[in-house]
Amino acid sequence: MTEQTRTVQITFDCADPAALAAFWATTLGYRLQDPPGGFESWEQALEAMGVPPERRNDASAVVDPAGSGPRLFFQRVPEGKQAKNRVHLDVRAAPGLSGDARMAALEAEAERLVSHGATRLRRHEPAPPLGAGHLVLADPEGNEFCLD
Repeated sequence: MTEQTRTVQITFDCADPAALAAFWATTLGYRLQDPPGGFESWEQALEAMGVPPERRNDASAVVDPAGSGPRLFFQRVPEGKQAKNRVHLDVRAAPGLSGDARMAALEAEAERLVSHGATRLRRHEPAPPLGAGHLVLADPEGNEFCLD
């Protein structure tokens, strides 16, 4: 029996799929997933599928334009976030940097994301030899993530 690799999709339960998809597209440099073939827009596709207007924000997805990162899928759920995330995303915003330069790059990225709806939660200072320092933020619906 041969081993197969698997791809990963990361799914977010949320209240507003379109808004959260837009936030994460901005955060990661992703783009909204294209509508199905033969349709110029998602609105056109959903209309043709008979999806009523009040259900057209039940789901959204963003994809890596280069095709290498995972697809992020956002699905509407009735309940709000209730506890700390057990799994979170680390957004690699300062690759190859260390010390003050690293923390300055992370702070600049945090400022950009806060202007798009993120909330800054805390800063962890560098603690050599293993701790390079990072920032913890939350997306507009309270899902924690790290700028690393």
